[in-house]
Amino acid sequence: MNRPLRLKLTLRDLAAGSAFGAMAVSGQLPLWALAVFLLALVLALFNVRLVARHARLSALGLLVAAVLLGLQLTSGAMNAVVAACSFAGLIAAQRMLSTPDAAAEGQTHLTGLLMVAGGAALSGDMTYALCLIAFGVLASLSLALGVVESAVPDGEPVPVRAVMRPLSVGLAFAVAGAVAFFVLFPRLNWAMVGPRSAPGLGAVSSAGYSNTVRLGGAGTIKSNPRVVLRATLTPDPGKDALDAYWVGRTYDTFDGMEWTNVVGAKQTERQITLRPASDTLLHQRIELLPAYGARTLIALEMPSRLGNAMAHTPTGTRNSPVQLQGGGEVRFTVTAPSYTYEAYSLPPDAKAGLAAGIVQAERDQLLALPEHLDPRVAQLASRVLQGEKEPLAAARKLATFLQRDYAYTLEQAGTPEDPLSEFLFVRKAGHCEHFATALTLMLRTQGIGARLATGFYGGTRVDGGYLVRAGDAHAWTHVLVPERGFVTVDATPPSNRTSQGSVLLEKLLAFYEAVEARWRNSVVDYSFRDQFELASALVRPPRRPPGARENAAPGRLPPPRAWVTAAVVGFVIWRAGRFVSRWTNRAPVPQATRFLDQVDAALRKAHVPRFEHETLEDLTTRLAREGHPLALALTPLTRRYLEARFGGRVLREGEAEHLLATLRRALEAEAARRAAKPASQPGPTARAS
Repeated sequence: MNRPLRLKLTLRDLAAGSAFGAMAVSGQLPLWALAVFLLALVLALFNVRLVARHARLSALGLLVAAVLLGLQLTSGAMNAVVAACSFAGLIAAQRMLSTPDAAAEGQTHLTGLLMVAGGAALSGDMTYALCLIAFGVLASLSLALGVVESAVPDGEPVPVRAVMRPLSVGLAFAVAGAVAFFVLFPRLNWAMVGPRSAPGLGAVSSAGYSNTVRLGGAGTIKSNPRVVLRATLTPDPGKDALDAYWVGRTYDTFDGMEWTNVVGAKQTERQITLRPASDTLLHQRIELLPAYGARTLIALEMPSRLGNAMAHTPTGTRNSPVQLQGGGEVRFTVTAPSYTYEAYSLPPDAKAGLAAGIVQAERDQLLALPEHLDPRVAQLASRVLQGEKEPLAAARKLATFLQRDYAYTLEQAGTPEDPLSEFLFVRKAGHCEHFATALTLMLRTQGIGARLATGFYGGTRVDGGYLVRAGDAHAWTHVLVPERGFVTVDATPPSNRTSQGSVLLEKLLAFYEAVEARWRNSVVDYSFRDQFELASALVRPPRRPPGARENAAPGRLPPPRAWVTAAVVGFVIWRAGRFVSRWTNRAPVPQATRFLDQVDAALRKAHVPRFEHETLEDLTTRLAREGHPLALALTPLTRRYLEARFGGRVLREGEAEHLLATLRRALEAEAARRAAKPASQPGPTARAS
């Protein structure tokens, strides 16, 4: 196998690998499909074509795989899209390992297109975009090299280096055309049908949630930079960083080591109402990502209503009823890697009130103390408060004391028998759970009702929405204030409430997340509405700045954005003109075409036998195969024609005349040979002129 063909096959196999990667990044393909395709890709790259020797056996294997996938599909164990993607990967693997002919190459590229489409249905995230770009570039180069290779006579080298530049230019134009087609062609929003359950960056999914909060141990969750939720808020706060609490659940019972709730599940509905609504509610459209790894709905503090949940499972997107648990926790009833739902919360200045449905047992627990609570806890609280009995003032006074006299740390050596006393009187350092537990128990010793709340704190603005990381997991205190309900008081130092992970890693992930969010908004969620807004933005007049007078005289000059747009358009036209002029100056196609016409005329005049529709390349290949004397003169001539036609190597001045003169001498010699010794066998039918 010669080098150009090997390069073409390598590009084809890598393109198929990129297409398969577009599906694999979703994390939904079965492990056996991943293993089979990766093995086939490695063998193909090393030019080991197993199927060429076992074609029937491989076809039988595909049939068996199709039957097994069909059985899994009908039994509901596998989604139809996942089954189709898995089978497409098997077909691509079989074609890559088969005899490298034109049919196998075409089928491999076609299967690659199907796998790319399957990848869009499974995830469509930013990692998929990289695989899509790689597939488009590699497959296009492979197909182009195949076209050039078919035009070169057997035994002649393909001018790979000469054709790569024009191929790259053509590929750039094709990509630009595809982008323009995407932007201009009317479309629906892919998010209406596309699931969102890609695994994203990172390793283990964890939001730090469990049925209990156990005091002690290292706060490893605080160093996790993975994004666990995206939220779009209405009205939009417009802040780069939120100073907000995202509550998930609360705990009312502490036994000295861990927090629990006394009440279990209460009700299951499409929507759960926790508090009466007010005239001004904060609406949240929240997407919990696979990095979250829990079933608890998160919402801004004082949630009023949660629901309209969709679970994005590996077998498709489905509605998920939600279930109210003790402590105001709301859970999804369907287990899935990711969810989307809506939440409404009261504004920060609203009176929260007691959540409807809190039973007396829960209210009693707001003052309950562990059986063996260290008496020094109550003494310390009494000494700090100095007789303060108003709940909110007392809570804030204790929080100020803890923030001033205690240090924040994520390192906790061992598991002490009394972690609260260890924190307050020995180490005097801990993480948010220690601060929140200390504040809650100190309030209870003074007869003030309080409970522990867990969730997240903060939120980073990215592309119009807010991202919350696993490292933003947090614990704080809810203080029961008469006529106001539960009020948040946080004893953790403010600088330690958000993620405590590596700053560099967070910046790198923030950059990736910003690009990925732009990809989602500009590509995945791109719809006809965006096209309409884009067109409107190009023609609508600029908005009047805030505070500008209505009767202000219009400016004499166009607005700045008009100048910028005109400059950009002018620059694009200038660059296009320069490119066209350079391409025209080379003029390889007209020159090569004239040269070919002159060669054809000389061959017809000499009555060289040619088949119907036989090209110059085919004629040269046939004559070389037959050992015809004209092949020696036609071979270099054909090679120079291909270089001038496809490789951009212009015929030098006088070169065409020299090649034609050589051909005419060869034709005259052949005519003289025929006249001296007439051919005994008639030649093929001459091509009609």
